[in-house]
Amino acid sequence: MSDTPFGFNRPGNGEGDDDKPQDPFKAMGGDMTQFADMLHRFADMIGSQGAPGAGGGPLNWDLAKNIARHSVAEQGDPSVVDAERRQVQEALRLADLWLDEGTTLPAGIRTPQAWSRSEWIEQTLPVWSKVCDPIAARMVESMGGALGSGEIPADMQAMAGPLIGMVKQMAGAMVGGQAGQALGALAREVVGSADVGLPLAPDGVGALLPSGVAAFGEGLEVSEDEVRLYLALREAAHQRLFAHVPWLRAHLMGAVEDYARGITVDLSGIEQAVQGLDLSNPEAIQQALGGELQLTPEETPQQKAALTRLETTLALVEGWVDTVVNQVAGDRLPGSVKLAEAVRRRRATGGPAERTFATLVGLELRPRRLREAGALWRGLTEHRGVQGRDAVWEHPDLLPTAEDLDDPEGFVHGKNEIEGLSDLDISALTGEVGEKGEEKDEQDGGEGGEPGDGPEPRT
Repeated sequence: MSDTPFGFNRPGNGEGDDDKPQDPFKAMGGDMTQFADMLHRFADMIGSQGAPGAGGGPLNWDLAKNIARHSVAEQGDPSVVDAERRQVQEALRLADLWLDEGTTLPAGIRTPQAWSRSEWIEQTLPVWSKVCDPIAARMVESMGGALGSGEIPADMQAMAGPLIGMVKQMAGAMVGGQAGQALGALAREVVGSADVGLPLAPDGVGALLPSGVAAFGEGLEVSEDEVRLYLALREAAHQRLFAHVPWLRAHLMGAVEDYARGITVDLSGIEQAVQGLDLSNPEAIQQALGGELQLTPEETPQQKAALTRLETTLALVEGWVDTVVNQVAGDRLPGSVKLAEAVRRRRATGGPAERTFATLVGLELRPRRLREAGALWRGLTEHRGVQGRDAVWEHPDLLPTAEDLDDPEGFVHGKNEIEGLSDLDISALTGEVGEKGEEKDEQDGGEGGEPGDGPEPRT
């Protein structure tokens, strides 16, 4: 498999972009009738693999799922036995009990589950479709537009519409295959449903993969029960955020969609691959179109803002989870320090979250951002307490920005002092206003009260 899941890259140097032909099909040669015959043959091949865009989307998710499941089956994917299932369910329930002491957000897991790798693919596919479809749609549109961009003879224009539709069908199958490879690779590495920082599990479900938990603990010299419980704490903490911060899901998904709108597709690789191909050989065409596409961000202000918002929110989610989990695990799990360090190393070396987002939307969750987010949440805990820290999640406008991550101490201490509201008792303030109103009435027509008497003004 390629090192770049989904086959999406952000070109590094951009050299020669002006010279790249925009229509990859011009290099094929041959007349339009021959090209149409080839597309019909290729469409038949795709049809045997499942209809692209099932459910109205641009990507062939049936094909993606089949490829992903085949990928994990090749590496061995044993079913979860009853003993493993009980261990995971008990760990998730105990984790929620411990987290009650570390956060004001209620438990988010109603149904604790243990998944095999194939079950992870099945259960998370609906959310992956929402994440990937916006970018897949851009690629499909670009391929269809490339075919229609040239001058089509008048006598062939009636055929152009169906041809463009077939090209989009090819693109959907193509991206479906690449997405399936990526999800299969990801399934072999994840430990639960929240590794990538997105709410991948169905509503109310928290899950761990026993095989992933075992792989995570290899070489740590920490008992398997401790590893499982520490990872259960992380899973349960993520689910509390996703369940009880109602705007968070839409905030994250919206940022991905906003970024996808500014993506363009570099088709030059396909153009080079199809040069000199025999149009009567659809298998050769399929192999040529199975190469990797490059997604090029337009770097507009809107797209940069969407990327910054997504990167910042994911860092804040992970930083909050780190802070809460390490707080409740510190005195309970002797190996918690080793386990926290293992999580940090996994990120620093490019774990599944980093690789998936780096190739999907050009986003890398940098450890520096996560460390700063963790420092910010710890500072808020010390300065405002657990309740004051968690209150930041009540509205997206209260959430720290990218600039706040550059200066965590400034966010923790500066905003309260600037606003002058951190230590005010709202009920006392209301009472004070009422007293002032009564005194004003007395000054206007009542007895007892000299002008100017009353509480000293705040300075």
